[in-house]
Amino acid sequence: MTSSIPSRVRLIDVGPRDGLQNEKTPVPAAVKIELVHRLQQAGLKEIEVTSYVSPKWVPQMADNHEVMSGITRQSGVAYSVLTPNLKGFDAAVLDQPDEIVVFGSASEAFSQRNINCSIAESIERFAPVVEAALAAGIRVRGAMSCTVGCPYEGDIAPERVAYLAGLLKGIGVQRVDVADTIGVGTPRKVQKALEATLQHFGIDDVSGHFHDTYGQALSNTLAALELGVWNYQSSVAGLGGCPYAKGATGNVATEDVVYMLHGMGVETGIDLDLLIDAGAYISGFLDRKPHSRAANALLTKRAG
Repeated sequence: MTSSIPSRVRLIDVGPRDGLQNEKTPVPAAVKIELVHRLQQAGLKEIEVTSYVSPKWVPQMADNHEVMSGITRQSGVAYSVLTPNLKGFDAAVLDQPDEIVVFGSASEAFSQRNINCSIAESIERFAPVVEAALAAGIRVRGAMSCTVGCPYEGDIAPERVAYLAGLLKGIGVQRVDVADTIGVGTPRKVQKALEATLQHFGIDDVSGHFHDTYGQALSNTLAALELGVWNYQSSVAGLGGCPYAKGATGNVATEDVVYMLHGMGVETGIDLDLLIDAGAYISGFLDRKPHSRAANALLTKRAG
């Protein structure tokens, strides 16, 4: 194992929010709360719980207050939420999240199609949200989408990623996620996107968020580890499809990342068996098998 690989990694499970938001089956608040409880029991120290977007756009997250107030919080666990604007932030602040997530795209075409404005305008709109959060003592993370590829533009140049990172830094964002939103990235491309981001943020404030659409998420995680990146977003049971690639899995499964890291001797503080239970719980509710290779292999072994 090369010495540059971190000896421990912190995972942020985005399953309850990013994973469930596009599910067609309505998931009751009680099930979401139980999922969060199971994730923290498994040892996750950061969980992305919900978002404060208009229920018209994302009906699955309409129960945000109920979910946030229903969680039995554990000390040492950080609960983050997505806030798309000041209205969303004002609603979120009532539920006392530890961190809010704002977002921007490295692709102009994606920004225009997604939120009808340029990248610069989209980040400018978040400036008052970031300011309000920091004033309230709430941490701020910036999610950077389409950092290696875009469904409309194709490949994204690292310069675009550096530009977005600089804009986020400029409005006071404290740390960023480098997301391969459609999962088209390969190791060297991902490293270039991360290196571009590291021009503006320190290694402790950059995380990798890889989608497994083309089966590259674990390779890309290893490529990021080689740069010393030690924070990652993943989704229990691989929850969250990719809306731009029919039938594709979306977020990399937390179980697969943990299995790989433990096999490399990297500490995560996560109990893989309890994590698999959490994934089996939510997959059972959704009436399907977990989208995790490691979980399915180990569940089969248990059954045997």
